[in-house]
Amino acid sequence: MPLTMVKEGETAKIIKVGGKEETKKFIEKLGFVSGAVIKVVSKTDGNLIVNIKDSRVAIGKDMANKITV
Repeated sequence: MPLTMVKEGETAKIIKVGGKEETKKFIEKLGFVSGAVIKVVSKTDGNLIVNIKDSRVAIGKDMANKITV
């Protein structure tokens, strides 16, 4: 399921990052790689703030839909 389906407070493991090659590289540089565990801190209109690798990252709905958990 896409990352946007994860509820606030839940954790999930990233299975795959999709999208165009440049988008994929950008997302992976933020730490969103296969096998990484993330926790959704807050969710507003599909936009997310997540904890990943001891950092908080804000990610838009479009990019979050390219991340499969």
